[in-house]
Amino acid sequence: MINELLQYNFIINSFLAAVFASISCGIIGTYIVTRRMVFLSGGITHASFGGIGIGYFFGFNPVFSAAAFAVLSALGVEFLSKRTDVREDSVIGILWSFGMAVGIIFIFITPGYVPNLMTYLFGSILTVSELDVWLMLGLVLVLIFFFTFFYRLILFVAYDQNFARTHKITVDLFNYVLISLVALTIVLNIKVVGIILVISLLTIPQSTANLFSKNFRNIILLSIVIGLVGVFTGLLFSYKINIPSGAAIIFSLVIFFVLAKVFQAIGRRSILRTKTKKTFV
Repeated sequence: MINELLQYNFIINSFLAAVFASISCGIIGTYIVTRRMVFLSGGITHASFGGIGIGYFFGFNPVFSAAAFAVLSALGVEFLSKRTDVREDSVIGILWSFGMAVGIIFIFITPGYVPNLMTYLFGSILTVSELDVWLMLGLVLVLIFFFTFFYRLILFVAYDQNFARTHKITVDLFNYVLISLVALTIVLNIKVVGIILVISLLTIPQSTANLFSKNFRNIILLSIVIGLVGVFTGLLFSYKINIPSGAAIIFSLVIFFVLAKVFQAIGRRSILRTKTKKTFV
């Protein structure tokens, strides 16, 4: 059965997309959760819809226009929140709504029927193209290279930027590079779970991994594994009961988080009971 499925290119593309999405979201998602940038990431995600609308209107691949729009939005948030007196959450809210408004306007004025729009909103990993897979692979290689060679500097920037500045680390430059990588990761994984749910792929595996480890590197590795298991479990649910794959993937990841939290609570109670018995003995 597996050999028969692998004869179809869209199945192979889906399998590779699942692997690459788990790796890229595992890496960059750990940075997002550590920096507490979940709201910012949500803003970038929804702002990218503006790029999708522009891409459809002008007739070129929406992935490229969404990537450009998302990166510019991310850099705009980083710049305006640091160089002006406007609060970061206000900037995020403005760009979030602006991106959605631009996307809706351009899609509305696009002549004819706009195909595959639901794919970008709710995700469908089975629609991932060969170009998407190559772009995701390129992103994974860039992330692995960047986080490997600048690992210690990223830790400084993620945990204590003031300490990093005292050691003459170019914190602002690192912030711009990292926020751009966040934007690219979001856009290139939109087809997997959709604009509405992609932020979950960047936070749920990391939150689950964080229950078992506080080490940055370990959280990345655990997040990748949890993401892989969640994606393939969601695909199985999607196939068996005929539901959207994006929602099934996120549902699976949430179930894993709840189970991990329950097991953690049970483990803590058993340890506490053991210590109590030893104290009274």
